[in-house]
Amino acid sequence: MKYVGAHVSTSGGVFNAPINAHKIGATAFALFTKNQRQWKAKPFDSETIDKFHQNMEKFNFQPHQVLPHDSYLINLGHPEKEKREKSLNAFIDEVERCRVLGLDRLNFHPGSHLRKISEKESLDLIVESLNIVLDKTEGVSLVIENTAGQGSNLGYKFEHLAYIIDGIEDRSRIGVCLDTCHLFSSGYDIRTEKEYRKTMEKFDEVVGFEYLMGMHLNDSKVKLGSRVDRHHSLGKGEIGLEPFKLIMNDDRMENIPLILETIDPSIWDKEIELLYSFVEG
Repeated sequence: MKYVGAHVSTSGGVFNAPINAHKIGATAFALFTKNQRQWKAKPFDSETIDKFHQNMEKFNFQPHQVLPHDSYLINLGHPEKEKREKSLNAFIDEVERCRVLGLDRLNFHPGSHLRKISEKESLDLIVESLNIVLDKTEGVSLVIENTAGQGSNLGYKFEHLAYIIDGIEDRSRIGVCLDTCHLFSSGYDIRTEKEYRKTMEKFDEVVGFEYLMGMHLNDSKVKLGSRVDRHHSLGKGEIGLEPFKLIMNDDRMENIPLILETIDPSIWDKEIELLYSFVEG
């Protein structure tokens, strides 16, 4: 089963996310469990948690169809100890917010070296941070997202993802989210069947499909290898529609959330319909 949706609004309360996903015909969704541009948020009260569970059940969403995303402020590879610890504590709180909502995974960008330390030093700090998080939490898998490599952001190479995973002590709670725009922008071509298969074989060889726990389905405003993160609507950017047809018929993408983060929410319902129309047989 392919679960397709979008990163929906939680305006008015986190319990509105399943409603908003249902309105666009989604069978999956992503959300922020707090304001992504603030460090702290009040804990969920019991009424909010109950409403979220009720709406999950009402609209037939299971935890494995949901891909929460953490705050953009968090940097687990920050070169400064005090700021890294602030990120670590915020991330632990986000994991706990997912747990109380009954969600089983949390998507995050690995981190940035800010050009103050080497890539390896920052990757080692990310590994150290994640091992602490896994030790202090339970029930929620940590899902590393590949990045476009903009600025000093890490995660733009499959080798970065593999390096992080290799350093994790409890690999039963670690996973990966592949973003198609980020793949393309960081230099992995997926525009044709040949290039798609080559890139996915490389991912399997370096990281492993056993770690894939979600995808972001986005076209790109920028050209291959530009190392700039600019999403576009499906078929309107540099990637085209072919790789999305391939994804929708790739058995390795079964039973994980496939999430649109394309730039026009008003056509998300049409994009979801389009993706399902690609399924053969």
